[in-house]
Parts: sequence; structure tokens; C-alpha cells
Amino acid sequence: MPNTEHIFLFLPSILSLILFFILIKRKRRKFNLPPGSMGWPFIGETIGYLKPYSAISVGEFMQQHISRYGNIYKSNLFGEKTIVSADAGLNKFILQNEGRLFECSYPRSIGGILGKWSMLVLVGDMHRDMRVISLNFLSNTRLRTHLLREVEKHTLLVLSSWKENCVFSAQDEAKKFTFNLMAKNIMSMDPGHPETEQLKKEYVTFMKGSRSTILKFIEKKMEERMRKLKEGKENPEEDDLLGSVLKHSNLSTEQILDLILSLLFAGHETTSVAIALAIYFLPGCPMAIQQLREEHHEIARAKKQSGEMELTWDDYKKMEFTQCVISETLRLGNVVRFLHRKALKDVRYKGYDIPCGWKVLPVIAAVHLDPCLFGHPQHFNPWRWQQNNGTRGTTYPTAAAPVTSSNNFMPFGGGPRLCAGSELAKLEMAVFIHHLVLNYQWVLADNDQAFAFPFVDFPKGLPIRVLKT
Repeated sequence: MPNTEHIFLFLPSILSLILFFILIKRKRRKFNLPPGSMGWPFIGETIGYLKPYSAISVGEFMQQHISRYGNIYKSNLFGEKTIVSADAGLNKFILQNEGRLFECSYPRSIGGILGKWSMLVLVGDMHRDMRVISLNFLSNTRLRTHLLREVEKHTLLVLSSWKENCVFSAQDEAKKFTFNLMAKNIMSMDPGHPETEQLKKEYVTFMKGSRSTILKFIEKKMEERMRKLKEGKENPEEDDLLGSVLKHSNLSTEQILDLILSLLFAGHETTSVAIALAIYFLPGCPMAIQQLREEHHEIARAKKQSGEMELTWDDYKKMEFTQCVISETLRLGNVVRFLHRKALKDVRYKGYDIPCGWKVLPVIAAVHLDPCLFGHPQHFNPWRWQQNNGTRGTTYPTAAAPVTSSNNFMPFGGGPRLCAGSELAKLEMAVFIHHLVLNYQWVLADNDQAFAFPFVDFPKGLPIRVLKT
């Protein structure tokens, strides 16, 4: 009898709880999710998604999912429910609605490596403030004057060390160029100096997963600069990011350290891979190399006649076919293959629902390699970017192909988070190509190709053999 009394005592509470869950379930919106698979518990489909593949493809995993589910599908990646987009329109929609419908959302491990104040992981006002600092440092005025001169100087420093008929890693040489350039313009550190070589060693340690020693190194440089500023011993030649931040911002020490480290990483890693990709793609397209040489010989002849030595901004603007080569390298190589975002609200797109809180991955590479948008997408064809009556078409010198739109080309992302260093990256590639084609011929010395791990890398370092022209 006492047991029966207890049951009747708790029955109203149990019924109320059941009714509550029924009402909650009824109120919960039923989402029309894209088709897809959530994979295994916990790990989902992450292992398959991150399996290495040729950089000029989207990989077997992605290709199978697109064929089976379409350009928008659901999955479980990086431990989270995810909407994956290979759709050009949705990708653009996601990037343009940053901060309103979507928000940057990288895995915690990225913040642990680059720091919680890195521009890559910051959102909202703090990201905007950090981005303004970077944009001011990389302003058009500074590009035209100071940075153009620095880029050419560091290009010549690397290329002049190449020995004829020797085999070396083009990827390592490109990394040497971009690292020296960033070290000089971020902290006024000269190439070859013992302190710069020490920074390189600390950077290698950082890339293996430990950031403490490189942060101590940067903090020491920061303290030295602060002491000089207080003592009025500022060196006018130290016109760098560190000095600019110390004089014109209210950032904390931790924020400055993360800003410098993230810019050193971004400015060094991505552009060096893009240069290596150009060196890799061009030998397979002799007509492109020939047209590049004609363009740059014309610039060099004009400079010789005028008595000028250094490249000017006018010279850079004359490199029209070079810009086509750069665009095609970035389209086919896809240095940045996908981005990490999160839905801030329930979003509906093309009849599909993206629930609030779900991860969203706009896959830039899938759009750049879509045959419906770029004719013969696996072919290296710089002529597709040549202006033709206001449109950009995929036109070989000998045959026409379907017209494509540059609106679908997003190698530097888009929206409020468009890469702050995009113009510097293109300038570096153009100047490097200028002096490369004027002074050298090169061949690939070993069977190597770019792979996505998902970061793009050449497993053998892209060995090449050079001959002076």
C-alpha cells in the first residue's frame, strides 16, 4: 500500500514532465536539412574529409559526396554537425553575411596554435580593430612605395643565390623569400642576420606545435623596441608593424604577440605555397612562359631606356598577363581550400535549412574546380582571365571555351573578412615571376606534385633545376 501511495504522489509530476517534453517537441521546428551522412559517432566523417589528395582536385571524399548528395550536404566534421557547401551562391552568401547570419568558427586547436587574439579566430569588434591595423600597414600607399621596393630586394636576394644546373627545393626557396620579407617588415630583422636565423629556428619549433619559445623571442624584441621609444632612440629605418602597433594602438602585450605571430604565419606560409605552385604549373604550359617573357622583357627594355633600375608601380600595373597567371595559379592550386563558419541564426537557402549553431564549411576549392563555372577546370589556362569585352572568358590562344565569371573566384575569401594581405600577396608573386622569367629557365627535377593535407604542400619540396637565360 505505501508503494501505491508513493506512485500516486509522484504521478502528477511525471505526467507534467511528459506533457512538457511533448509541448517542447511540438514547438521545435522541423528542419529541412540537406541530404548527407553524419558518419561515425563522435568523429563523424572527419578522417575521410582530411585524407590527403591532389591539390588540383577536390579529393575522392568530396567528389563522392557531391555526386551523391549535391553541392550542399550535411555531415559531421571536426566533432560538430556541419553543412558543407560546394555551391558558389551559398559560399558568397555566407561570406557576405559575416556577423549577421554567420560567424567565423575555427576549431579550438587553431586558437591554441595561433593564439586567442589571432585575426583568424577573432570575431566582432576585436577582429575589426585588428584588421584595421593590418590594412593600415598594408595600405595602397605603402604598397606603392616601401613594400614594392622591399619585395624586389628580397626577390633578388633569393634568386641571386641560385647556382646554375643545380637541383634545389623551389618550395624552400619560396619560403625563404616570404619569411625574410615578413621578418623585415614586421620586426625590421635583416636576412642572414644571426637573430633572424634564430627566429627561423623558433618558427620551425612553432610549426611543430610549440609556441612558447617563439613568443618569448617576439616579446624580447618588443621590450627592446619599447625601451628605445622611451629613451628617444628610435631608429627611423625600423619602419615596421611592431613599431606602428606600439606607437599607434592600445593593444595589450598578449594581443600584440598574437597579432605578430599570426601575420608572420599567414604572410609566410600562404604566399610561399602560391609561388611554388606557379613554378610547378608553368613548365606544363610553355606558351604561358613565352608570353610572360615577352611581357617582362618589354618592361625591362623600357626601364633600360629610361635609366631606371628598380621596378615602379607603373611597371607592376603593366604586368597584365602576369596577373592572369597569378589568378589561374590561385584558382587551380587553391592555397586556402575551405573556411570555417557557424550559423548565428536559423538560415534557409534554396529550400534547405541551416540550423542555428551548426558549423558551415564554404569549400572555395570546389567552386574553383567546378566544370559548370570554369571550363576544363583541371587545365592550367591563364588566358581564361584575359579581359574580353568586359567579361572573363576561358579562351586558349587557339580555341574558345565557355565563358566564366570572376564573381565565382574567391581565393582570398570575401566579405568583411577578405584577406588583408591579398594585394601584397599578388605583388610578391608578380615581382618574383618578373625576375624569375627574365633570368632563369627551369625544369622539374623530380616527380612531385601538390597535395592537400588539407594545407597545400609538395611532399618532396618541388625539386627544380635551373639554367640562366
